This record gives sequence, C-alpha cells and structure tokens, in this order.
Amino acid sequence: MSTIKESIDISRSPEEVFSYVTDPTHLPDWQESAVSVRLLGDAPITAGSKVAVTRRLGRREMVTTMQVIDLDPPRSWHIQGIDGPVRGDVQGTIEPIDNGEHSRLTLALDFEGHGIGKALVPLVVRPHVRKEMPRDEQTLKGILEAGAPR
Repeated sequence: MSTIKESIDISRSPEEVFSYVTDPTHLPDWQESAVSVRLLGDAPITAGSKVAVTRRLGRREMVTTMQVIDLDPPRSWHIQGIDGPVRGDVQGTIEPIDNGEHSRLTLALDFEGHGIGKALVPLVVRPHVRKEMPRDEQTLKGILEAGAPR
C-alpha cells in the first residue's frame, strides 16, 4: 500500500515547528487520535528514544511503542512503531520558505500490520488516517501560528 503524505505551510520558522512537532508530549494537543504519551527513558529525545503512545481508534484504545530512528533538526525526523498489531512509520520534513520565516511541513505515514493488524491496516487504519491527518495538520498550524510555547 502507499504512504499517506500531507503537507501544510505554517507561519513559523523551521526551528519553531521542529521543536514543537518532535516533542511527543504535544501529540495529544494536535492529533485527534492521540490520547496520551509517556516517555520511556530519559529526556531529551534523541535517536533511539522510545515513547508509549495511546491512541483511540473508534471506541478502542491501543498503546504502541514508538522509537526515534533519526532526528536532523530542524529539517527532518523519522519514528517507527516497534510493537503492537499496527506499527506506524512516520517521516517528517520541514522546508524553510520565505527566507526561513515560514515552513512547509510534510508528514509521510505508512503502516505495517502484524497478526490482526494485517486486516486492520487496510480496512480501518488507513481510511481513518486519510481523514484525520489533514485535520491534524490544520490543528497543528493553528496552535503554532497562535504562538504555541517553544
């Protein structure tokens, strides 16, 4: 299946966008399905760091461990799910626009199903994410442009 990819322009610098979007504690603020996030280990987040993310899909909540694969501030990051029936693979990029006064954020998300997740990914997860992701990016844009804490 194909990667789900969405981009949005945000009136904040790449450094500000990167700092906010890669702080996992902010996920429940801008992602509809994110219920809570718990850091598994010490801060700050670096390559190899893990977080437990609780997401709601329909009436059900699922906890997945995500691991940071790569961080290249303020340009890109890559995180992967390492357990659970549905494992996300998220790659984010931030391009400076207008001489770095604004940013173009692109999120690319793919999934790997394990066990029952093989059925859930095409039937439930992908359709849900295709609807949610543009709304999530709009929420993120609104938070950042309103002056989210750095």
